[in-house]
Order: sequence, then C-alpha cells, then structure tokens
Amino acid sequence: MLILLWLKNKLAFIPYFRFMQVLLSHSKLKELISSLAKQLVEKHGSLNEVALVGIQQGGVAIADELVVAIRKQDPEAKFEYGQLDITFYRDDIRKNILTPDRMNLPFAVEDKTVILIDDVLFTGRTIKAALDVLLDYGRPGKVELCVLVDRKEHRQFPIQADFVGQAFETDRKDKIKLVNDEKGNKQVVLITG
Repeated sequence: MLILLWLKNKLAFIPYFRFMQVLLSHSKLKELISSLAKQLVEKHGSLNEVALVGIQQGGVAIADELVVAIRKQDPEAKFEYGQLDITFYRDDIRKNILTPDRMNLPFAVEDKTVILIDDVLFTGRTIKAALDVLLDYGRPGKVELCVLVDRKEHRQFPIQADFVGQAFETDRKDKIKLVNDEKGNKQVVLITG
C-alpha cells in the first residue's frame, strides 16, 4: 500500500510502513510565519538594506508567506526579494539527475544584509550550497538565516539559524516536509523512517 501525497507541488508516494504526523497545522504555520516576520522587522527596522532570499523549493514557499506577513505588519516596508536555486551546487548532484528550479536575484547583493530563508534546517548542506551560490553573485555585507523548522541535532556543518520558527527533535532517518493538505493549505509533516 502507498500513501499519495501532494509534496511541494509534486506527487510523492510514501511507502505504507512509514508513519506521517502533522507537526504544524496550517494555522500554526501561519502563526510561526507571522512571528518570524515580527522578529525580522524588530531586528532590521525599515528593512531598506535587507534582501530576503528564499531557497528553492520549500524556502521559497516560506519566503513568499514571510513577504506577505511583513507587508501586513508594515505596509511601507521596502526590501528586495529573490529566489535562489542551489541545484548545481549540491554535493549530491552526482547521485541524481536534478531539474533546476527558478533562479531570480533581480538586485545586487553587494554590502546588503541578505536573509536566506528555508523551510527545514537539517544537516546544513543546503545552506552551505546556498552560500556558495550567493557568493557567486557578490559579497553581501552580512548573511543571516531564517528557517521555519530546525533539526539541530543532525548538523554536519557548523551552521546555525538566526531566526527559527520551531525546533523539533527527530531521528536521523525521519523527514520533515512542507506539504499541501487536501484543501491546498500548507502544513508541516513528520514522516518517520
């Protein structure tokens, strides 16, 4: 038996022996995003010298929601927003054939505070790849990291988030995914392995 799941705009099949549990419902997800937006505005004020950059794919979904939440809290906020594709910078590219995602950095990163945004911080490999991509586009004044979920007990690189929605303790084989429920609302699930 397989469980069919709409995962980041793609169909995914989960073998029946895995257990799926909702960690963050849609309403809790919205609360955390609103809280993260508030933290960003409190720390950076007007956000004039800030660029928010979502990491494809889950980070872009969270970043899109963060942009809306920031504009709701401060309609006058002016900041840059872009999307980063790390496909060709991943260290596992040799194992899989991957299709690149959309890359959109329509601004210079020189001397700006760039806030990388991702859905789940796990080993740190995605963030390391994102930093490599970002530095190919210029030299930011500072880079900060904002994540919805932190799984800090499994780090393989010395990378820590500056802004965290919620931390979860998990087994290494578990997966935490941002998915759409049957109504199309985003939620975060734990898939035990």
